[in-house]
Amino acid sequence: MSIDLFAGIPVNDYASALDWYERLFGSPPTFVASDTEAVWELAEHRSVAIEHLPEHAGHAIHTIFVDDFDTLISQIAGRGLEPAKRETYENGVRKATYRDPDGNEIGFGGAPR
Repeated sequence: MSIDLFAGIPVNDYASALDWYERLFGSPPTFVASDTEAVWELAEHRSVAIEHLPEHAGHAIHTIFVDDFDTLISQIAGRGLEPAKRETYENGVRKATYRDPDGNEIGFGGAPR
């Protein structure tokens, strides 16, 4: 069975969110679906999209697990964003949570060191 993931993030101010997510992901969107929706393909068949839906903004919670956690968090910091929260779980798994201007949470997880 083939599976594709398309995770949506509702935002209030599309232009501000577009800038913020470009800094978070380190690139412009992979494609712009419409005047109010932009999509980043993070890996084959795995995408994140922002969409201007003010009535739903601020309620998304997504976590993306990555191979090189430390490098990614450092790269994001170099683009001017710092996590709102950092955690290390009992099993050593690490997580950095970012909050966009609407309060949507995007976390990055990494394996124990």
